[in-house]
Amino acid sequence: MKRYFVTAIGTDSGKTVASAILCKALGADYWKPIQSGAPADADTVRELCPGVVVHPEAYRFSLPASPHAAARAEGKTIDPDAIRVPDTSNNLVIEGAGGCLVPLNDTHFIIDLQPRFEAPIVLVANLYLGSINHTLLTWRLLLERGYPVAGIIFNGPANPESEKIILHHTGYKKLLQLESHSSITPAIIDHYAQKLREQLG
Repeated sequence: MKRYFVTAIGTDSGKTVASAILCKALGADYWKPIQSGAPADADTVRELCPGVVVHPEAYRFSLPASPHAAARAEGKTIDPDAIRVPDTSNNLVIEGAGGCLVPLNDTHFIIDLQPRFEAPIVLVANLYLGSINHTLLTWRLLLERGYPVAGIIFNGPANPESEKIILHHTGYKKLLQLESHSSITPAIIDHYAQKLREQLG
């Protein structure tokens, strides 16, 4: 059984699409422990991967905001001990919320959950001016914590110089290059899933 924890260099980096591709490539279940706002990312994965098993969130909030703020708006506090990996004998793709240092409460961040998941990280980096800095800062954090990283998915039009310097410093394996699409369909997910299978082995 394989598990992967999909996180990113920031919000709206493409984690949900990357998670759908991983689910399709591995025939995996999907789980997003914390959902803030609507529509839920789980619904998007259901649309892109028909038949995928989706496990319910540990926390689900109405406000589209950082988890700590969304919880506070409902008079709640996120307890990391209440976030338990679903019981499944299948492969599992876990999608984080925002970037690695998105706060869960006044003490914990989303990346603090990684040891509980016991899953190597798939890092998603969308390419924009400043993304080198944001990606390398994320790499430094993961390196200092000693968390395993399976590889990186670049999202957006290819930028060879940005990708080259990121891969040079991090030593990460490039898993995929996601091009820009006007809309994402199950057929597009299938296309990338085939490529990802070859990279994951």
